[in-house]
Amino acid sequence: MRRYPFLEKQEFQFNGFSIVPIRDQDKFIIMKMRNDQLYHLRQTEILTKEAQENYFATAINDLFKQSKPSQVLFSFLKDNLCIGYGGLVHINWMDHHAEISFIIKPELEKEYFQISWQSFLQMLEQVAFKELNLHKIFTYAFDVRPYLYPVIESCNFTKEAVLKEHCLHQGSFIDIIIHSKMNPNASF
Repeated sequence: MRRYPFLEKQEFQFNGFSIVPIRDQDKFIIMKMRNDQLYHLRQTEILTKEAQENYFATAINDLFKQSKPSQVLFSFLKDNLCIGYGGLVHINWMDHHAEISFIIKPELEKEYFQISWQSFLQMLEQVAFKELNLHKIFTYAFDVRPYLYPVIESCNFTKEAVLKEHCLHQGSFIDIIIHSKMNPNASF
């Protein structure tokens, strides 16, 4: 298993799920998940195997060489099988905040959407607040999945902002919904 040099703990577990530093063996599973869910991602083009190989060989490998990378990504596992991935992205080390990114296999959403999100957020909070001592984590979501917000709010995230007609998405301007959570024990 690859190790993030800035994390003391590399694996986190909750509710029968775990997150580990993003695994190379999961790159094509992740590619398929992203390609199947373009409608709610900022990704604009279908990923190819060649592009995914290159991304893992360069951008992902570089994450493990930095003390303060722009993102910290994890494979989301059930029984050691990758069923999702995500992490902290657009990390602002000066202001101590980061955006949350997370997706699961679309075929698992009907049965596992709520428990996956809740479990992932629980584990990611440990990374963000205990390991990295961030002040704030937040979601930045296209307003195309209204069932997402009650799940996030059930984890004590607060709806912080609605950016009206903020993004052009599939020919229409849509809102962005931001939910956040503060670190109750941050010290700087």
